[in-house]
Amino acid sequence: KIVVAEFENELDAEIAIGHLESAGIEASLVKDDAGGMLPSLQQTSGVQVLVAEAHLQKAQDVLREKPDNSASVGVSRL
Repeated sequence: KIVVAEFENELDAEIAIGHLESAGIEASLVKDDAGGMLPSLQQTSGVQVLVAEAHLQKAQDVLREKPDNSASVGVSRL
């Protein structure tokens, strides 16, 4: 899987995942918030949304067309 976008919080990442899944793209998220004990860590380390590399371009297109998108849309490999 490959990172398609990064968000400042889990809620925004989950909304993006919903948009992706409604477009037929399977997505998941990665976050480091000490197992939910320190959600403020999400603001410093971000919450990444991952998709299969084969769906990367379509996923970027879906996320860019959403007006409520607060993501940093790009590519990075985990």
